[in-house]
Amino acid sequence: MPKFDEFDLAILAALQDNARATNVEIADKVNLSPSPCLRRIRLLEEAGIVKGYRADLDRQAVGLELTVFVHFKVIRHNRENADEFQQALVEIPEVVSCYMISGDLDFLAEVVVENLAAYERLLTEKLLVLPQVTDIRSNFAIRNVKTGGKLKLPPMKS
Repeated sequence: MPKFDEFDLAILAALQDNARATNVEIADKVNLSPSPCLRRIRLLEEAGIVKGYRADLDRQAVGLELTVFVHFKVIRHNRENADEFQQALVEIPEVVSCYMISGDLDFLAEVVVENLAAYERLLTEKLLVLPQVTDIRSNFAIRNVKTGGKLKLPPMKS
């Protein structure tokens, strides 16, 4: 884990609160002058700690009414097979997140689509035809309780 000091952690927290804040606003919030604050932000970006900035959209407001958690079991557990499967999921825009998991199934993907008919098309035309898949199980979200939560940053180590 990279070594962060109190300023780095404060900057990361401030960016999670409002990534659109100006450098001056962030510097003021973390008690740094603007130049060192901007230098630290750039270093956090270059190190890949800050991976990017994006808008958090209201899914229903943009017509994406259905969230589905899709569990996959894949055939032949080897690196090549896993890499091919992962790349296939990365290329499907409806898959908004995906994890390799432990347990009875191998992968868990979060899929966001317009409605049940759109999910049926995605399932039959893209997911079920993936050669690595031996089993798919779908769980439909009833209500969104929390998404896009801020990360609880670990305390500084002395």
